[in-house]
Amino acid sequence: MAAMRAALSPAPKAPAPPAVKPVAAGASGLAFGPLRLRTPVMLAPMAGVTNPPFRRLCREQAEEGLALAGADPAPRGLPGTDAPGGLWVCEMITSRALVERNPEAMNMIKPDPGDPVRSIQLYGVEPKTSAAAVAMLVGENKADHIDLNFGCPAPKVTRKGGGSALPWKLDLFREIVSAAVEAARRASAGRDVEVPVTAKIRVGIDDGHTTFLDAARIAEDAGIAGLTLHARTTAQHYSGSADWGRIAELAEATSLPVLGNGDVFEVEDAVRLMAETGCVGVAVGRGCQGRPWLFRELAARLHGCGEVARPGLSDVVAMIERHGQLSYEHFNGDEHRAMRELRKHIGWYLRGFAVGGGSRRELALVSTREELHDRLARLDLDQPYPEAAEGPRGRAGGPKRPHVPDGWLDSRELSPADRARIARAEINVSGG
Repeated sequence: MAAMRAALSPAPKAPAPPAVKPVAAGASGLAFGPLRLRTPVMLAPMAGVTNPPFRRLCREQAEEGLALAGADPAPRGLPGTDAPGGLWVCEMITSRALVERNPEAMNMIKPDPGDPVRSIQLYGVEPKTSAAAVAMLVGENKADHIDLNFGCPAPKVTRKGGGSALPWKLDLFREIVSAAVEAARRASAGRDVEVPVTAKIRVGIDDGHTTFLDAARIAEDAGIAGLTLHARTTAQHYSGSADWGRIAELAEATSLPVLGNGDVFEVEDAVRLMAETGCVGVAVGRGCQGRPWLFRELAARLHGCGEVARPGLSDVVAMIERHGQLSYEHFNGDEHRAMRELRKHIGWYLRGFAVGGGSRRELALVSTREELHDRLARLDLDQPYPEAAEGPRGRAGGPKRPHVPDGWLDSRELSPADRARIARAEINVSGG
């Protein structure tokens, strides 16, 4: 993080925290077409993490932050057009799974019932299937916002030409974003407002094969309403430092609203990112793992409130239990499934707190809400929020050789062989 910030600021001394202009009361924040984000923050979709229970916790925390700042947390205007605390995006859903009405995918798109804007991230590699999925989501009134995923670096995705590998093929990228926007436009004909389509991209495949500026130009021409740039390449995966300078390049090169993504682990990171790059908002991924209260801090700060008290262990334990209850309800009373999904979150929640190895092992094996409650109750709940809980979170790993189809990098256009392969590359496994 320090190296990244130094690269962006030539001053020999660490700069003072930049000022951020609060979002004025009654201001729109930023807009994706008719959709207003009064707090310019997006929860970045993460496979196996950002399901409805977790999204609800993040939203509620943001609404608490709004209240602390004296801002109105209630939605305004037409349904589905106002996001007071930010945008809470569903896990990545594949186009094919939706078109085939895969039961798991249909369950994944169930919204947080209190969320005023239903936001779904869609993955696809074939224009017709992508368009059909968009048409279904909009035509059946299942989404108020659709985000197209061109940022996933996972080898199982990129080796098929999808995710962050796809924008290298300019014609395919153009066909998909154009088809998606047109499908949303047509399917919105019976609604009060058109459902906006945005896109998430990466810098490129590697330093020698950048794609983000070309992708932005094509997206803007196609009618995409906004862009999120994860300022890493496919090769970086999640390693090293995000190159915020690329976000600044993009914000300067396009008239579209740009959200910056990458290495936002604290409120000051978000403030600095916007101040140094000119992007209009931030997308937060790994930084909120086990820390949904980050959105309370962000909402409060961006609406002009100063320091917000961080939770002690008793507060964190209460949130874990609430997360467990929401998970139980989401999985229709399947307690074992709910606890299995919660376990990974528990380790993130407890990061930095003095919790012994034995207690952590027991909590990693909980299978019922009663077990969860009993084992959490044994902890020293008087602990304040620890400094060790701050800083980068999530698995970063190291750089990885990009996995792309054979001959993919030979041309920016699809060959006949590429087209035949793409037709077979639609996967029906949602979640990334």
